[in-house]
Amino acid sequence: MSIRFTSTARRGTVALAVAAGLAFGVAGCGSGGDDNKKPDTPASASKTGGSDPSAQEGQSDEPLAELKGSNGLVLDITSATRDSGGFITVNGSLKNDGANSIAVPSALSGNETEIIRNGRSLGGATLVDSKGKKRYYVLRDTDGRPLTTTGFSTIRSGDDLAVFMQFPAPPTTTTEVSFELPTFSVGTIKISG
Repeated sequence: MSIRFTSTARRGTVALAVAAGLAFGVAGCGSGGDDNKKPDTPASASKTGGSDPSAQEGQSDEPLAELKGSNGLVLDITSATRDSGGFITVNGSLKNDGANSIAVPSALSGNETEIIRNGRSLGGATLVDSKGKKRYYVLRDTDGRPLTTTGFSTIRSGDDLAVFMQFPAPPTTTTEVSFELPTFSVGTIKISG
């Protein structure tokens, strides 16, 4: 009887640990479902042609890199911050400098089935450490969703959309990496923090 009790207790402990881990992962990575509502409203529009400084902490007037994409899309990377949790958060702004509304290319999501299954995103972005000879892909949560801005499909002319992406952090000795996103030019960014 003590063997049966021990195995039952062990299974219960494992089930509790798995449930706690999943709850923690969902709480830490969940978006609350607001991402699905973003395409209905225009992104914080900047109709004046110039870019105003952001009120977000750690962002400066000058972008770290400006990457040109197809059909007038421009990605301005404003910060790349190393966090103590072992990852890098890249923030920026995806702008439509073209004359017409643009359907954001699906290629930005990349070509991995797990990421594509979760809708439009910037899941195809990578950081390349040339010195360390490593490529870092966008992180995913426990459900396979990319830890990046999601749920957008069209950007109107003159509008911009605040975006972010999270990557595993390269070694602390690496302070500069190349940022790559399908259909965009490649840019070099400096990591802070």
